[in-house]
Amino acid sequence: MIRRSHAVAIALACALPRLLVLASERGDILSSYTEKSDDFARVLVSSGTFGLIPGVPSAYTQPLYSFFLVPIYWAERSWWLIGGSQILVAFLAALVVYLIGLRIGDRRVALTASLISTLHPYLVWHDIHVNREILDQLLGALLVLCTLACAERPTLRRGLLLGLVTGLAVLGNSRLVLLPLVLGGYLLVVRRREAVIPAAAILAGVAVAVVPWMVRNETRVGCFTITTDARALWKANNPATYETLRRGDWIDQVPDLPGVAPSPQDAADIYNATGRVVRVDECAQMHFYQREVIDFWRDQPIEKAKLAGLAVAGLWSPIVGPASDRSEGSGTWLDTARNWIVPTWFVALLAFAVAGARRVPRRFLGLALTLLAYETVMATVFTGATRYRVSWEFLLALLAAPAVVGLLDRVRGHPR
Repeated sequence: MIRRSHAVAIALACALPRLLVLASERGDILSSYTEKSDDFARVLVSSGTFGLIPGVPSAYTQPLYSFFLVPIYWAERSWWLIGGSQILVAFLAALVVYLIGLRIGDRRVALTASLISTLHPYLVWHDIHVNREILDQLLGALLVLCTLACAERPTLRRGLLLGLVTGLAVLGNSRLVLLPLVLGGYLLVVRRREAVIPAAAILAGVAVAVVPWMVRNETRVGCFTITTDARALWKANNPATYETLRRGDWIDQVPDLPGVAPSPQDAADIYNATGRVVRVDECAQMHFYQREVIDFWRDQPIEKAKLAGLAVAGLWSPIVGPASDRSEGSGTWLDTARNWIVPTWFVALLAFAVAGARRVPRRFLGLALTLLAYETVMATVFTGATRYRVSWEFLLALLAAPAVVGLLDRVRGHPR
């Protein structure tokens, strides 16, 4: 289904720029921009415990990216192995985008969409660093492909497959927890009664993927949940958040409540510094921060509305943000890319996506707009940043591709 020449072109477009960035960034891959999934993977490899402290199980993160890192770390925790593995993930994502392109246009449209998505300048840099979003684009593209297949021929098997893929996506990004309902609703709209069984199968497939992990958390940690990290949600929803974001900082800089118990990450810092194990009731903390968030929404709706507007602006701004993420690399080529190349790319991509929207099947256009709207709504619940948007920009690439192909034909004097 994928032409060999096209696969080679996609592989070269994906790998060559990322390999150049990987060679340039190799000294920082294991030390900068890492997140707690890296800590979970290292502890699991060294001790057999999924947690931040050996022998202390935790559910303080979404687990998928940590499990992705584990086999790599078993082999060797090295910059080249991590970077190479993630370049392979980026290549697979580009191939799935190509397959989606075949469903909405011809092979030229498919190749163009794939090249646009994989050459995204932000992703070229971001994909080779230790970050959980590397899996978001691949799983997002897979669930789009499965949804289109299910809309084309709604069957129980296709619904289950879509549910499994969506469940994996939820384990990688808990913001997607309501997405199965959205996808089921989409199928019911486009196929009506035919989609009833596949829509139910989506929920069953999600349960197969997600429930075992939630049972593990209830058994080992004490609560039936995907992740206990409700403090991150609170940091995005409290009276100090707006000023923190407005001055260019990220929610990590929101000050903690006075007198609260140490978080699992705080306990890990204490253990790494002193060897002392501080026991943390993650479930109690999760419920505490959830109540704080609900109280904030109820008591300060105007402040929440301001935060929601700021989140949408942060998600869709051409300027790379948050500003606190830009401290490293200041004054280098990386700063130039953030200030000029990425914003120019995004504005051009958005313009071509608007122009190409009328050239794609309505069924795909409806799905793309639904998914982009979902991501925007979830940003208002949490917060918005460039790295949350770029994982879904392959949808814009697919919308833009017919317009780009049409423009190239006109330039060559062969209007389509």
